Amino acid sequence: MDLDPEGIFRGDSDSDEEFYQEKEPTKDLVVYMVDASPKMFGPATTDEGGQTDTHFHAIMDCLVQALKTQIIARSYDEVAIVFFNTKEKKNLQDLEAVYVFNVEEREPLDKPTARLIKELSSIEDTFLSSIGSRYGITPGSRENSLYNAIWVAQALLRKGSAKTSTKRMVLFTNEDDPFGSVTGPAKTDMIRTTIQRAKDAQDLGILIELLPLSRADEEFNISLFYADMLGLEGDEIAQFLPLASQKLEDMTDQLRKRIFKKRKVKTLTFQLTNDVCIEVNTYALIRPTVPGTITWLDAMTNIPLRTERSFICNDTGTLLEEPPKRFHPYNNEVVKFSVAELSAVKKLPSSANNLRLLGFKPLHCLKDYHNLRPSTFIFPSDEDIFGSTRAFIALHKSMLRLGRFAVAFYGTSSNSHLVALVAQEEVATSSGQVEPPGMHMIYLPYSDDIRPVEEIHTAPEGVAPRATEEQIKKASTLIKRIDLRDFSVCQFANPALQRHYGALQVFALGDDEMPDIKDETLPDEEGLSRPGVVKAIEEFKTTVYGEDYNEEEEKAAGGAHGDGARKRKAIAEKAAEESKSYDWADLADKGKLKELTVVELKYYLTAHNLLLTGKKEVLINRILTHLGK
Repeated sequence: MDLDPEGIFRGDSDSDEEFYQEKEPTKDLVVYMVDASPKMFGPATTDEGGQTDTHFHAIMDCLVQALKTQIIARSYDEVAIVFFNTKEKKNLQDLEAVYVFNVEEREPLDKPTARLIKELSSIEDTFLSSIGSRYGITPGSRENSLYNAIWVAQALLRKGSAKTSTKRMVLFTNEDDPFGSVTGPAKTDMIRTTIQRAKDAQDLGILIELLPLSRADEEFNISLFYADMLGLEGDEIAQFLPLASQKLEDMTDQLRKRIFKKRKVKTLTFQLTNDVCIEVNTYALIRPTVPGTITWLDAMTNIPLRTERSFICNDTGTLLEEPPKRFHPYNNEVVKFSVAELSAVKKLPSSANNLRLLGFKPLHCLKDYHNLRPSTFIFPSDEDIFGSTRAFIALHKSMLRLGRFAVAFYGTSSNSHLVALVAQEEVATSSGQVEPPGMHMIYLPYSDDIRPVEEIHTAPEGVAPRATEEQIKKASTLIKRIDLRDFSVCQFANPALQRHYGALQVFALGDDEMPDIKDETLPDEEGLSRPGVVKAIEEFKTTVYGEDYNEEEEKAAGGAHGDGARKRKAIAEKAAEESKSYDWADLADKGKLKELTVVELKYYLTAHNLLLTGKKEVLINRILTHLGK
């Protein structure tokens, strides 16, 4: 049985699982098609050490890094690697000049594995001797290696349904005219059949992407052939050209951007009135990054294990066969629930995937502290309800013009919330769109989610210290001095997670050393040493500690630590004194602990060195456990 005995009464807001799970096409099927012609092995760039890199080397590095990133970000996506213009052939269609690279115990199109990454990272050393490189399209030959590669890739992408997955071919090459060596009717026929093969794949819902590389002696000219193959016209060609001039060191970043795609979470019906409904899609723009789930394996066979939970009677030691019950103390009685009853109580079947408009309020009524969890972005869709976009735009413009946000009810089968819909204008620059137009759905807190602030560092006499106007002014000046411009949470990686995945990488790939982890959360020492910042820091310290304050002397004398220790000791003594005035055992027996305030409950917890965190019910349960009730 997969039950959570401690979390049966946990608040629904504690789980964001529904917002991490994507309900629409979730699996990305990608075939990386790499040109292996001799031109790919020619010199491309020279690094700082004087060594010359090739385009093939750059692409292999790019793919290895992309596969490592994919295992961390979206491990259930599937990839295949196809080389074309090769001497050897390896594909189910037995076509010339196409080699499908794979490792044992893995399908050609499958999830990336550690073994695949290890062998791909070292393939360059043996590629020319084991697979070989050649010009697949030569005069007098009817072989068309590019046509064959698209055919093989299309066959690999037959796996999976278009409703549950997205399918892509990503083509790497530095040859802008693959049929340049052929002339006459043969060239015309090859171009026509290759373009038709690409069109057939696109008609099946397969997206073809080109990542071109410019050689040192000439720039990649997409107009020679690939513009026709990709269906680019006019301005689309001009917009695509900057991609051809990108440096090799940017290739990995480009590929990662293609992996981290914004996908919709689910589709909702937005009920404006009793008779008017529109359709909107929801998107999870920013979510906390957490380590992947743990899969328990058998120590001998590495086969995944299934977890089962059994309950044993504490008195008799017998295995309980009946379904377990849940209980909740209420008014000196124990109220029992079955799992089915509790599940039925929490369900709202009529509100599933429904968003109902309740009214509007001025934007100043929405406070920063109302945003307790990541918001969801909503955008209209005309897929099932025609006219949704037009109605959404009208509502969106009116909310921006009047400075209002919408209050709505959002319900699922096991969760319900009041939400605030805040309209966002489109933000665009000369380089493109920065922020899309739409609405942010902010989940408003329940009444007990907002509690009065408790004074933790209260002085012994019961008066909390207050900052003076001068101290507040200097603190504001300091904050303005060290404020980060154009700050975005996306600019910083979690160093703990980076170390976690770095350790996994070392273990899985058998590396000798941990990869370098750059901790971007550390203070900017160079920025903090600027004269203006140093002056603001010193002025703030002077207003708080005085002009004669010496930090080193204070630490040596134990002042900084001594003051804190004395304050904690005074708080503990006061709590112990206050705790003696209560008959805790009698209050617990009569069920009157709920009548006490949180501050009073913490008298007992502080006096007995127990944890002070948690809501009121958690504190009461902690006291009951300590009393043995």
